Amino acid sequence: MQNRRVLVVLFDSVQSLDVTGPLEAFTGANNVRGERAYDIATASLGGAPVRTSSGLTLVPDLDLARAKRPHTLVVPGGQGTRKPDPDLVAWLRRRAPRVPRVMSVCTGAFLLAEAGLLAGRRVTTHWNQCANLATRYPDVEVDPDPIYIRDGAVSTSAGVTCGIDLALALVEEDHGRDVALTIARHLVMFLRRPGNQTQFSAQLQAQVAHRPTLRDVQKRIADHPEADLSVAALARCASLSPRQFARAFAAETGTTPGRYVDNSRLETARRLLEDTADGIEQISRSCGYHTPEAMRRAFQRTLGVSPAEYRRRF
Repeated sequence: MQNRRVLVVLFDSVQSLDVTGPLEAFTGANNVRGERAYDIATASLGGAPVRTSSGLTLVPDLDLARAKRPHTLVVPGGQGTRKPDPDLVAWLRRRAPRVPRVMSVCTGAFLLAEAGLLAGRRVTTHWNQCANLATRYPDVEVDPDPIYIRDGAVSTSAGVTCGIDLALALVEEDHGRDVALTIARHLVMFLRRPGNQTQFSAQLQAQVAHRPTLRDVQKRIADHPEADLSVAALARCASLSPRQFARAFAAETGTTPGRYVDNSRLETARRLLEDTADGIEQISRSCGYHTPEAMRRAFQRTLGVSPAEYRRRF
């Protein structure tokens, strides 16, 4: 396969991990294949060095004005996306539509949106900036949940490390699963977190309830996934009627009891698959699924992989 050109855009106050994460994934493909699978370069306006948000200085390879058209354009995020350089936005507006693959990392989505490249697309970004992105660009469909989304030629990813997940997905598309798996192992990370995997754990996704009784219910769900966690049973724990409980829980946590239980059980099952040698059947029972098939359906529905495949990949 002919080597593919990867160009990473640099600008002042860029997030350094948004740059180096994808770079490590693409460079890893060169190392694994023992050839130049990707011709990788960084570029900034005028070719000037840039200072990252953490104070690290990066020296680009090229001036953006002199960069050849890449096969994959990587647009990182960082504080520099808050008030982007108009010349950088103009460059993206002019050049990016002709690139076969464009990917943003974290708040790099704001640069793509400002350049008009996300109109009508489904996208994501860092969870803390999703509402802001949706408000500023109402013609963009913002989904705050997935770690990355691919919509045609444009792909967007959530915060920082999710850029590595997206880059691995592109490497897998280009060079196959074995190459991407080897890179992930070298980076000591999951290959590859499905794009629809949530940005949060069950406890972080939901708000902490205000009432002590509802907080106790949240703790019970986390501590006893194998128990009867039906609305009726949880309502009894909270000393409320099922209808009152369901309404109060949703109002104070931002999610329904059923969805909270589902997410918590799935999270516990994932942790047991990662950290223990327990069998699938034992884990399914201890997490309240009752049967391995029920747990398999939950994994396929949410993560796109079976429990056995999840364990093997991790």
